[in-house]
Amino acid sequence: MKQQFDVTGMSCAACSARVEKAVKAVAGVERCAVSLLTNSMAVEGDAPAEAIVEAVTAAGYGASPKGAEKKPVSPKKTEKSEVKTLLIRLICSLALLLPLMYLTMGHGMWGWPVPKALAENAMAQGLTQLLLTTAVLVINQKFFKSGVRGLLHRAPNMDTLVSLGAAAAYGYSLAVLYRLTAMPEHMHMLHELYFESAAMILTLITVGKTLEARSKGRTTDALKSLMKLAPETAVILKDGKEETVPIAQVKKGDVFVVRPGENIPVDGIITEGMTAVDESALTGESIPVDKQAGDLVSAATINRSGFIRCEASRVGEDTTLSQIIRMVSDAAATKAPIAKVADKVSGIFVPTVMAISAITLIVWLALGQNFAYALARAISVLVISCPCALGLATPVAIMVGNGVGAKNGILFKTAVSLEETGKNTIVALDKTGTITKGEPQVTDILALNGESEESLLKKAAAIEAKSEHPLAKAILRRAEADGIEVEEVTDFAALSGGGVEAALGGRKLLGGSMKFIGEKIGISGEIQAQAEKFAENGKTPLFFAENEHLLGVIVVADTMKDDSAQAVGELHEMGIRVVMLTGDNEKTARAIGSRAGVDDVIAGVLPDGKESVIEDLKKQGKVIMVGDGINDAPALTSA
Repeated sequence: MKQQFDVTGMSCAACSARVEKAVKAVAGVERCAVSLLTNSMAVEGDAPAEAIVEAVTAAGYGASPKGAEKKPVSPKKTEKSEVKTLLIRLICSLALLLPLMYLTMGHGMWGWPVPKALAENAMAQGLTQLLLTTAVLVINQKFFKSGVRGLLHRAPNMDTLVSLGAAAAYGYSLAVLYRLTAMPEHMHMLHELYFESAAMILTLITVGKTLEARSKGRTTDALKSLMKLAPETAVILKDGKEETVPIAQVKKGDVFVVRPGENIPVDGIITEGMTAVDESALTGESIPVDKQAGDLVSAATINRSGFIRCEASRVGEDTTLSQIIRMVSDAAATKAPIAKVADKVSGIFVPTVMAISAITLIVWLALGQNFAYALARAISVLVISCPCALGLATPVAIMVGNGVGAKNGILFKTAVSLEETGKNTIVALDKTGTITKGEPQVTDILALNGESEESLLKKAAAIEAKSEHPLAKAILRRAEADGIEVEEVTDFAALSGGGVEAALGGRKLLGGSMKFIGEKIGISGEIQAQAEKFAENGKTPLFFAENEHLLGVIVVADTMKDDSAQAVGELHEMGIRVVMLTGDNEKTARAIGSRAGVDDVIAGVLPDGKESVIEDLKKQGKVIMVGDGINDAPALTSA
């Protein structure tokens, strides 16, 4: 049994290692993975949730099970609040640190001017430093609370190092200040004050924490985007009347209605109506799928054309979208194997640094140095070990690396991903929007029976102008690009079977699939063979007729990007195997894959299927997944 928990109070890798260790000690827990990035924990085993929460609480942190029946709560608000709080703390800290540094370094070392009341009064300077530093300590009291809590639970963390270093510098400076009260004329004693060090430590770490919080927010964007897709309300039929209800109130068996342009609220079966459904959010396929009574529809897909009534078949956490969200959440709560090594190091790092600091103090005292000299060296061990190496340098380095990647259109999920990229041997590419442009376009115009291409396009655009089907939009875009004026038709109607009809100047126009037109007027075997060839190449042929006279065929397809083949070729030159993943049908996928030059094509896979394919590919080598849609989120998280 797998359980998910939210964990609070963690501030560093040592914290997550402590939580993991505490939970693994609970009877019945087989595996435990704690993610500092998402403040979540995945636990496998038959241990009761109450025992797991109790273990986390005993370790000095907070935990609560994620709601089994509820949609995952978006971390967006929490992250924004965290970044805002840290930003305010940072601004206030800097506002106090700058005059403190001016007084201690600028005036004390380089003789920069200060008011006369300060320049000739060592005690006044010392008290000013004390007040400014105390304010910085109060603003950043969270470090001390977390650090002390870690010590009390015998689990010191990075905040323990920060608070110890700052407190030692502050306490020693306070002792020197008391000595200064007996000798206020001794200006040289100001050089023994380390108030600015205490304030600087906290401010630098706050910079790192702020950057880290912003990075956290960016790395959970995939999950946020998935959650945004979920509709909040649904229109259901009760006693023949429409009623708008929250999505949580929709039950299996309820009948709901969806108008053109609206999101489908839950998974269901169409009971009445015909439409074209944009399923790109789930399958990545840009061309909408025609649906009629008896067909399945999924939550978060978009009804593009007709009015439909559906019966809810899967609601709540059972919908396809909710399952994808849960999959991404589960993947985000796990960690790479190399992260486990880092956790082991971080688990002993803090106590080791504290021990080295204590040894440093004792050794210098044993060598005959005074207490002030020995304490300064001990503080240096604490301060240098934590703020520079782990508190500030790491998030800054990650942001710089990500920034360089972003300028080249590349985003990295974690620092480990950044490091591991050069070791990859397989690249899996999504088709729609990655290899292809993701927007249907007219690729071929086949005019027949004496009709010119311009005349065919003009008549096709006229009849498709009133259609809401996305393929119709592709024809209208081509007509506009060719400067063709679209005429007004009358008696327009969308017919069952995938076609439309209208009247233009007393002539009856028909448009639709080969099957639809073939049933109306008949199509020669030669033209049918040509249409089949278009379909085999991943294109959709649309037939048009006038007064039972075939005008021709306009072919629409999602075209390949100009540089896709070049990109695949360059990957091959690097010795990388290229695999194309798509939810599209086999014929279309093979046609695109052949033109792009990929090594393998895996077609007809839904989001959870893509994730399974990535898991299989990972057994053959390190894998990069490239995708542009929310439907790729599980595969991107797994890679």
